[in-house]
Amino acid sequence: MAETPEIPNWVDQTEYPFKHQYIDPEAGYMHYVDEGEGDIILFVHGTPTWSFLYRHFITAFSKGHRVIAIDHIGFGLSEKPKTFAGQPQNHAQNLVEFIRKMDLHEITLVVHDFGGPIGLAAAIEQTERIKQLVLFNTWLWETASNKEAQKVGQVINSFLGRFIYLRLNFSPRLLLKKAFTEKKYLSGHIHQQYIKPFPNKQSRLALYRIAQSLAGSSDWYQQQWQQISALENKRWLILWGTKDPFFNIDFLKKWWWRLPQAEVHTFDCGHFVQEERTGEAISAMCDFLYPEVKLACE
Repeated sequence: MAETPEIPNWVDQTEYPFKHQYIDPEAGYMHYVDEGEGDIILFVHGTPTWSFLYRHFITAFSKGHRVIAIDHIGFGLSEKPKTFAGQPQNHAQNLVEFIRKMDLHEITLVVHDFGGPIGLAAAIEQTERIKQLVLFNTWLWETASNKEAQKVGQVINSFLGRFIYLRLNFSPRLLLKKAFTEKKYLSGHIHQQYIKPFPNKQSRLALYRIAQSLAGSSDWYQQQWQQISALENKRWLILWGTKDPFFNIDFLKKWWWRLPQAEVHTFDCGHFVQEERTGEAISAMCDFLYPEVKLACE
């Protein structure tokens, strides 16, 4: 990459006080933060968020770890190329390329939302680099039989769906807000940190294309689900908001059925555990990372 992009003035560098770094995969430049030293924790976000979602986790864990948090192509402070296909499988390949270029090993992989299929697909492709995994509300199986997902797919692929996503910035403005059980945890200012990355129609293509993939990539999700056995012998932690309007308790039960050895913590909140139950989630992760040492992350 010839020139480092300028950081937009809307970025709150008090809330997000990290050094901005970039890597240049084939699809376009990719923003990430890389803080601290030690064992690697790699945070992977979903839609419509970016690495800002993990800001408190970066601060907490970079005291004793090397913490890396990416922005997918089309999201956050990464490039938003018009021609990028933007399906989860494309993001997964970008993540594979990122991990290899950075030569990361012994990774604690943390995923959420669409970051689940993206991150887990990348992990399945290079299991030797993965030490353990942390799941926030997400999934990894076909959506063709899910009536709600199919209804969403029909709306997304209609004129109305395209209009509300590309013209009204529907996903960060309204869907993100709906996913909070307690709106007090999403102040107007913090909400703007999720809205501002998508100022115009072209910048919102990534949101629209990944939304299309909820139903459109069903076969690919199922292929990954069938290969999850490649990771089942790793250590797993599941942190789940039980009032999530999108990924309800049935999704958690399916994970529990497939990964009965996983350590599971539930929280009385919505989709964004990272925002609504920040301290509790950090504490649970800390106990998982240091099972024999109390208060190691404080």
